[in-house]
Amino acid sequence: MPQNNPLGDNMQTAYQFIRGQIIDAQRQVYRAVNVAMVQAYWHIGKAIYEYCGENERAAYGKQVLKYLSERLTAEFGKGFDESNLRSMVCFI
Repeated sequence: MPQNNPLGDNMQTAYQFIRGQIIDAQRQVYRAVNVAMVQAYWHIGKAIYEYCGENERAAYGKQVLKYLSERLTAEFGKGFDESNLRSMVCFI
């Protein structure tokens, strides 16, 4: 015959509370990271626009994007190809 655990409800309540705290903290981290990345992309796009000006599609602008893409990809991994950098310019 199963025994009743007098702490059973308290343990479940404690677990649910702690679980909720972890999930809430994870959501806050995800939101903070998303905000930080959007801000970074905006600043990156602004910097590229300022360095290239209206010449983003001209030869000079293409050279800048190629150079930045190669260097950033080498250091930070994928996500900084030329098309992504062009997209970041659209943030401004």
